[in-house]
Amino acid sequence: MSILDKYIFRKFLTTFLFVVAIMIVVVVVIDFTEKNDKFIKNNVSYIDILNYYYSFIPYIISLVTPITAFIATVYVTSQLANRTEIIPILSSGNSYLSIIKPFFYGSIIIAIISFSLNAFIIPYLNKERISFELMYIKSPFYFSDKNIHFKIDDQTYLYLERYDNNMDIGYNITIENFNSLKLENKLFAKQIIWDNKSKKWRFKSWEKRILNNDGEVIIDGVDFDTTLLISPSDFDNKYGLSETLTLNELNEFIQLQKLRGSDDIKLYYIEKYIRYAQPFTVLILVVLGVIIAVKKTRQGTGYLIAIGFSIAFLFITFFVMTRAFAENGGLNPMIAVWAPNLLFGLITYYLYKVVMN
Repeated sequence: MSILDKYIFRKFLTTFLFVVAIMIVVVVVIDFTEKNDKFIKNNVSYIDILNYYYSFIPYIISLVTPITAFIATVYVTSQLANRTEIIPILSSGNSYLSIIKPFFYGSIIIAIISFSLNAFIIPYLNKERISFELMYIKSPFYFSDKNIHFKIDDQTYLYLERYDNNMDIGYNITIENFNSLKLENKLFAKQIIWDNKSKKWRFKSWEKRILNNDGEVIIDGVDFDTTLLISPSDFDNKYGLSETLTLNELNEFIQLQKLRGSDDIKLYYIEKYIRYAQPFTVLILVVLGVIIAVKKTRQGTGYLIAIGFSIAFLFITFFVMTRAFAENGGLNPMIAVWAPNLLFGLITYYLYKVVMN
């Protein structure tokens, strides 16, 4: 790496860290102001609040990393242009690529760290953050879904009329077992109750119908205990659940939800693809930032930063729109997550051809 590369590289990373620090201060102050009433109402201790923000800050850093990298790039590049440092660089025989290169190196470091944090470290911190928010910030959760269907395994299906998550009791249950699309037996029960000690379900007032070649056999009873591939956690509040899973845990959870035929599996696919797409978002936005700010303008740095914020706003808006389409089932989750990168990648390539040639 040349002296020029080291100079731009160091300036970019220090500016990025400064922008992140400013962003964190602003977000934390706003967040604390909004939640302070809840803290007082629930008599939350200062230690608990500090622990909450200890896990909250890395989450916010991860969230704003692409935008802060973009803003830092625009600021540093515009400073180089306004101080006429770009002209001698180009006059010495270097191309615009030599200016992009140190920014790109810096963005690779940011992207790798961002991916590592999002995939393996921040989910552990999010467990504490989500737990705190559910306890002190969010309203009490009541499972309100009716007529719930679960695919327990490839041959077994479960139906619940309703479930009380406070008592861990399900009402009017049907379990059907199939063999090669042929119904083998069907179990009915008035209630299933979770036994926390044995980690089993207790069936109350049950009746089982067994179908065979000779006809139908019916047996019944008052209660019996058994294990199922479901637990009370399946009826818990799913708020922020995807954010608390490491990448390996997320993949395992998606496989489980696929087995059960869950309707909300697309939410977890979106979270998975976001973790892979975000590092590429950083790379694209950093290169785009250099292209936007590399030419000196009469309006100065402030004007370019305003343009940078406008483009960042457009990126976020487009991402939110495509994500909403995916969550509502109208768009493939992978397409929804990667579409902003693809669009802004094409914009970056077009601007590079126009501005730098």
